[in-house]
Amino acid sequence: MQSLNCKYIFKYTTKAPYFLKFEIFIHLVLKKIWRFILTNQNLIYKGILMVVCSFLIVYLFPKGAKFKYEFQKGKPWQYATLYAPFDFSILKSPAELQAEKQAILDSQFPYYRADTTVYEAVNNSYASQFSNFFNLPASNKEYRDLYDLGLSLLEETYTNGVLPPGFEQKGGSRVFLIKGNVEFTVDKDQFIRIETLQEYLDLRLQKTVYTNYSASYYRLFFEIVMPNVTLDEKFTFNSINQSFNDISPYRGLIKENSIVIKQGEVVEGEKFQMLMSLKDEIESQLWNELSYYWIIFGYTVLVVLTFMSLILFIYNYRPSIFQDNREITFIFLNVVGMISLMTIVVNFDVRFLYAVPICILPLILKTFFDPRLGLFTHVITVLNLGFVVPNSFEFVFLQMMVGIVTILSITQLQNRANLFITVGRIVLVYLVCYIGFTITREGGVGKIDFLVIGLFLLNGLLTLFAQPLIYLFERLFKLVSDVSLLEFSDTNSKLLKELSDRAPGTFHHSLQVANLAETAANEIGANTLLVRVGALYHDIGKMNAPTYFSENQTGSVSPHEEMPPDQSAKIIINHVAEGIELAKKFKLPDRVIDFIRTHHGNSWVYFFLKKAQEYGEDIDEKFFRYPGPKPFSKETAILMMADAVEAASKSLREPTVDKIHQFVQSIVNKQIDEKQFNDCNITLSEIETVKKVLSKKLINIYHLRVEYPE
Repeated sequence: MQSLNCKYIFKYTTKAPYFLKFEIFIHLVLKKIWRFILTNQNLIYKGILMVVCSFLIVYLFPKGAKFKYEFQKGKPWQYATLYAPFDFSILKSPAELQAEKQAILDSQFPYYRADTTVYEAVNNSYASQFSNFFNLPASNKEYRDLYDLGLSLLEETYTNGVLPPGFEQKGGSRVFLIKGNVEFTVDKDQFIRIETLQEYLDLRLQKTVYTNYSASYYRLFFEIVMPNVTLDEKFTFNSINQSFNDISPYRGLIKENSIVIKQGEVVEGEKFQMLMSLKDEIESQLWNELSYYWIIFGYTVLVVLTFMSLILFIYNYRPSIFQDNREITFIFLNVVGMISLMTIVVNFDVRFLYAVPICILPLILKTFFDPRLGLFTHVITVLNLGFVVPNSFEFVFLQMMVGIVTILSITQLQNRANLFITVGRIVLVYLVCYIGFTITREGGVGKIDFLVIGLFLLNGLLTLFAQPLIYLFERLFKLVSDVSLLEFSDTNSKLLKELSDRAPGTFHHSLQVANLAETAANEIGANTLLVRVGALYHDIGKMNAPTYFSENQTGSVSPHEEMPPDQSAKIIINHVAEGIELAKKFKLPDRVIDFIRTHHGNSWVYFFLKKAQEYGEDIDEKFFRYPGPKPFSKETAILMMADAVEAASKSLREPTVDKIHQFVQSIVNKQIDEKQFNDCNITLSEIETVKKVLSKKLINIYHLRVEYPE
């Protein structure tokens, strides 16, 4: 029948019109594409995430071309002798430009503006008020002489102008005065001030016969004279800016094929300025619309390469994280967020570059995952930031050293002092590296910038915000940190109190397993706090039916004696699934729930399996096997061993040191034979260490001593 259908389809498609064949072809292709998407959706998601993050970072990058040589002031030129590829001008150094600007400021005359309408108003006031201060008949010749003298004094007063009361004159002794459309220079002492008006009148009247009228003139002038000269700040500012704009940024010319710097020559002084000028010229020549897209393409290739390295590292060394898209997204978003923050700060003010707390990234990743992943991600982030920041070599070196110190520091945040100790080390390494770079550049410590030291201290203070960020990320991404684990380890928590009340034997068993597993984890360098918490909660499913488990039975009669073996096995096996449900109900994190899932792996319920086999009935052995999964980390493997050993140790009769050693060996070796540890990263050497720890702890529990020969 199938062959007939195939023949029919073949016959139909060969005789069908071409457009129908094409439609069938498209349908098959789309079906295969859809099937490929469904089967590879996790990989596709990671690819899309990597591409999106790469484009976001490239968008933040500066879009200029890069000089192909890397050099530092005070370091030898490590390349071959460099010849000028074309004629170029030497840029002036920032110090030279600043000196020229300062010279302009020192020589710049301020601009004053005189209001000519004020004199007309004052002149009218003079005519109307003169008789009020001079009690002489208007027809008197002396009156007319005094009036004319006053007019000449008033005209002389406003020849240059009158300054406002309390006006502070700045600049040199000369100023520019703008009167109408005319600009001319005057000595600032030629302006009249209200405060010196009396002295001015006395000086002028000494040359006349009317010195006795000095007080009358002063009272009149004080009443009518108004300031008419003000500093024109806008005009002065524009004039200074124009002078600044006229400053040439270049000095000297380097001809094509001239030697710029020889191999091994120290990059300093004039050579450094020549290299900076050549770099600026080449980057400006490379910059055009066509090269823009090539530069974007180049940046994209480099950034994608760094993210691919991160993905491959996680795939090869952290497969559990690779399978979790939520954790992958968390890591990538932290990298993009840190690069975005640094770019914003650099664009705002590059001086605040070292205030950005980059070490928060490895701190957070170490808290949620492990030190190696935290350090590798930090390295990837710093390499990308090298495209954004100036003086990238110094920046990358500094951040690499600080990142290593951060990872090597004790950062178990359940101890609050550890974070402060780590921050202190971070700031210390910043200071030491910065002083070292300053000495190599400047040849001494005299030019240390205390602003940068202040920024390092600010960086340390901002790094303390890692604690609230960890709490925030726990809620957003459903992750778990050591601080949360410490809270879950409290035996007075609601769930553990309920376990203690309803299944006291299981609770005591869990405490014993927690002690055993914690000690073993400490010996092989696993996460001791995580193991302890997982051990405390691994059997919470038993409190739904506590009497069906031997540790909770008070009498000699077991409820399993009245039940068939398969039903008893089902109750025993169900404590795993019921424990998972309880854990989710009480919102335990997934990392803790993993211990409930895996603490029996896919092992057999041997007691009831053997009992069923003794009955001689046909049985389905799958009903006597735990559903799994097997342990997939060192911590879950340690719990499986500690749980099996502690539970079985209750059956020991007259235990001795040799018996306990053999007992632990047989239980753990049986788990190895069943391949329970094949999916986790624990080594045989570490398993042997765990065996020794479990044996030693059991010997201490039973208070045994080695038997000495008689």
